[in-house]
Amino acid sequence: MSEHLRTAPVSVVLGAIGSLRQAIIPALAIGFSGIGEGMGRGLLAIGVGIAAAVIGTVISYIGWRRLTYTIGETDIRVESGILSRSARSVPYERIQDVSLEAKPLPRLFGLVSVKFETGAGGGEDLSLNYLTKAEGERLRQLVRERRDDEAAVVAAADPAVPQTATTDEGDVLFEMGPARLINFGLFEFSLAIFAVLGGLLQYVDNVSDVDIWNVDLWRGWLEEQGSFVASLGPYAQAAGVVAGLFGLVIIGMASGIIRTFLRDWGFTLTRSARGFRRQRGLFTRTDVVMPAHRVQAVVIGTGFVRYRFGWHGLSFVSLAQDDKNESHVVAPFATMEEIAPIVRAAGFHLPDGGLHWQRASKRHLTDTTFTALLACVVGAVAAALFAPFGVAFIPLGAAVLIAGANLYAWEFRRHALDATQIFATTGMMSPTSRIATRLKLHSVEIAQGPLARWRGYATVNLGLAGGTFAIPGVPLEDARKLRASVIETIAATDYSRLDAPLDQPQDQALSGAQSGLSVNFLAT
Repeated sequence: MSEHLRTAPVSVVLGAIGSLRQAIIPALAIGFSGIGEGMGRGLLAIGVGIAAAVIGTVISYIGWRRLTYTIGETDIRVESGILSRSARSVPYERIQDVSLEAKPLPRLFGLVSVKFETGAGGGEDLSLNYLTKAEGERLRQLVRERRDDEAAVVAAADPAVPQTATTDEGDVLFEMGPARLINFGLFEFSLAIFAVLGGLLQYVDNVSDVDIWNVDLWRGWLEEQGSFVASLGPYAQAAGVVAGLFGLVIIGMASGIIRTFLRDWGFTLTRSARGFRRQRGLFTRTDVVMPAHRVQAVVIGTGFVRYRFGWHGLSFVSLAQDDKNESHVVAPFATMEEIAPIVRAAGFHLPDGGLHWQRASKRHLTDTTFTALLACVVGAVAAALFAPFGVAFIPLGAAVLIAGANLYAWEFRRHALDATQIFATTGMMSPTSRIATRLKLHSVEIAQGPLARWRGYATVNLGLAGGTFAIPGVPLEDARKLRASVIETIAATDYSRLDAPLDQPQDQALSGAQSGLSVNFLAT
């Protein structure tokens, strides 16, 4: 019988620290409230913090004692719960891989969070907090070996299946150094810090008699100091506005650079026989492995400004989730020359010059434009009736801009189909491209609302195991042809006799078979 194991004992300390951290805000609230007076108020706040630490330590210790995990021959089992017990077991064949995450505080103690990726996403994945880094690596290696053993048994039962060797060594496909991170951060302009500072400044008058929002107070202070700024009058206000805008840009860029360094420091993407391995993070270090056969689609996106400089981002649509997002970022800031080999390594190819692109229906363009104009006209009428004179011109101006932008954006809404893949692009100022393999589609749905049914166009929803792929405004006849082409691709493949390529594990072929057999076609 397998031994019941526990997480690292230091987890108790981390749980106690977490409880103390949650008690900081209540303690501060008591310290600045009217409860008690003088020294009594401070002692009460300290008492709340101590009580929270003691209770948190006790609960953390009991929870640690009651949480065990078992490494079985066919699955991993985790039992937890203080008052009510729960047990979860995940077969090795369901585990895609094991990802490790080291947040700042656990990282100081040499601990990591271990997450068993099952493809269910969200709270359905199995995780353990916290294990030593060595134990986390041991679990990852053990799961891989057990999966390899099962794959070897399947291969031995069918001599036609080629056996492949696996190794953890891989080739570096993409990495970002400090210079690239600084460049990336300049495009990650963020004003989130102003929201935080604004929230903190709201509480300044609770601890001080200074009203920082009083303009006369600051003018009087400058006059008392004998500053020449106070004598500039309107020029001082103009200079203040310019200085404020300049400071806004500097702080926004600095915030973007800091956020980029924290998230993507040491970003490295490697490709081995086991799949793609992504490592990144300055304080919170993540180590995620994505098996190549689990990549359902690729997404190439960009931004309004970075697009003009030739920078794009590449993501994989996978069965697992990345930070509660269905797409795994594998190259957040790269050129198309750097993205192309990553796309090829994932088993996809970029569109070539001979691809026949099809645009959305002109009727769809007309309807979306008319709907937007109607909403603006209604807003203009309401403004003319209830708002001061001149306000009605704002929605009318917006109507003109929306109509022009929609007409121009229609040129960039297009899709194409080749022998193996489906392509779709959207976006006028910051185009986004999606590429999916036809064999990995799980469903093809032709959806029409009342207006679309009357006007003869539809939205084609292509179902993926790891997400969705929608192509709006397709003429109905073209939508039916697209659906028929996908059906023909799947029907022409005998999944029961599908052999894996030499560089592809056998479970990839099985995954493709499952995708083909579960296709569900819906039409409205």
